Amino acid sequence: MLFLLFDLAGDRYALDAAGIVEVLALTPTKSIPGAPAWVAGMFERHGEAVPVIDVPQLALGRPARQLRSTRLVLVRYTAAPVGDETPPGRLLGLIVEQATQTRRIERERFADSGIATPHARWLGPVANEDVGLVQWIDVHHMLSDEVRALLFPPDTCTQPQADSR
Repeated sequence: MLFLLFDLAGDRYALDAAGIVEVLALTPTKSIPGAPAWVAGMFERHGEAVPVIDVPQLALGRPARQLRSTRLVLVRYTAAPVGDETPPGRLLGLIVEQATQTRRIERERFADSGIATPHARWLGPVANEDVGLVQWIDVHHMLSDEVRALLFPPDTCTQPQADSR
């Protein structure tokens, strides 16, 4: 499997490249009032509003640094399947630092970390690579139900209602 590697406080993390739509330079965002501090805002891409998560803010409690290697990674976000149905995917932006390298890592090389992280369910298994431990990020578990409802409201809530006056 191919992964995009990035850094958080000196540790390496990996995003599955199969779920990445595009990697962009850091882009200005419009804030979303009432959202958690780690929701950096939103921007428009091809007519679609795309919410953006600041991964260092989510994981470390500090905003992403404005480095040359800081990137906005667009992923196709889907919530966990409900019964036999998987909800349709929507674009989600992830701000990550030091996203300068891809690496092939076989799925079998990843193992459970042995650490319970109920507050960060998006932290997946780890692989021991020559760059040290690399932890797989599960994008589908990044958003709580409350934040998902804020960023991706049901279609009936996203369409402006016509004024009947």
